[in-house]
Amino acid sequence: MALQRRAYGLRSAWAIGFVDSATGSICSGFGKVVYEDQGLGGGVRIASIRRLTPEEEDSLLIQFGLKEPEIERVPAPQEVEGADIEELDPDAGE
Repeated sequence: MALQRRAYGLRSAWAIGFVDSATGSICSGFGKVVYEDQGLGGGVRIASIRRLTPEEEDSLLIQFGLKEPEIERVPAPQEVEGADIEELDPDAGE
């Protein structure tokens, strides 16, 4: 959701809600986000609303602790045969 202007105090608000339009639905241009920040109320009209992608939804759920992140398993280290070490003789080229 994008708001029509900056909502100072929204981040630290004690309560956040929606006021719907006359149609009874939350929609852009008519709906409003209302909030209370330390006794001061505020409200900002909704500019646009869009559906989250599945990746965005997962990210938000993880951010707010409602879902555990998927942990990628790192393969166990395996023995790798190393190359032989060859010592170079600095005097050999003379």
